[in-house]
Amino acid sequence: MTPDLTLLVTTPPPALLDDLARHRPDWQVVPLRDGPPPEVPQGNLWGFVDWLGPDMAGIELCRRLRDHPATRHARLIMVLDNDDSDQRRRALQAGADDYLPGPIDAARMIERVEGPVAPAAPLPRAGVLANGAISLDPLAHQVRVAGTLVSVRPNEFRLLAHFMQHRDQVFSRAALIGQLGKQDGVIDDRTVDVWVGRLRRALMAAGAPDPLRTVRSLGYVMDSVES
Repeated sequence: MTPDLTLLVTTPPPALLDDLARHRPDWQVVPLRDGPPPEVPQGNLWGFVDWLGPDMAGIELCRRLRDHPATRHARLIMVLDNDDSDQRRRALQAGADDYLPGPIDAARMIERVEGPVAPAAPLPRAGVLANGAISLDPLAHQVRVAGTLVSVRPNEFRLLAHFMQHRDQVFSRAALIGQLGKQDGVIDDRTVDVWVGRLRRALMAAGAPDPLRTVRSLGYVMDSVES
């Protein structure tokens, strides 16, 4: 169970609120409409954003949450209207970390927050990993490029840790989905491409050369770089 957690939810219906209160009484639910609420609690923050909200499209709401300092680092889940590849791609490009086909209920929300059925591979327990100018500290959950701290989201952090542990090895998109503990029926190959793209942009914006090489028809690899 994950205590002291706040859920930002697009106009949650009373039945959903009742179910969450019964099964996870420690969780706080804050309704979302056209942007971050006036007061956002500190701590573990998750957002479930409807693809089509009553006041604005979920894509725009997701962008506003990402742009606001109080909700910038929240785990954002887009609740899709139609579970197709176009909506998945657009949700991730707007800043969502993941997506779920709607409608959702309390049980599915709890499962997403508390972890997938298939466990993600554990993060390395060793010291700081390094490859060229890029370093990753698993315990501090920090990524740096030439000493400069880089903000990356949880999925991208796990991907980078995996690549840095297994440099010079090519991984298929399906293998990377499994590395994150995702289920193939929920996450598709294009989602992996978006995660990799966001990771690349974050590292390159901090001055690192493109750290990941695309291997046509196979997947991705991180080549070893001398310090």
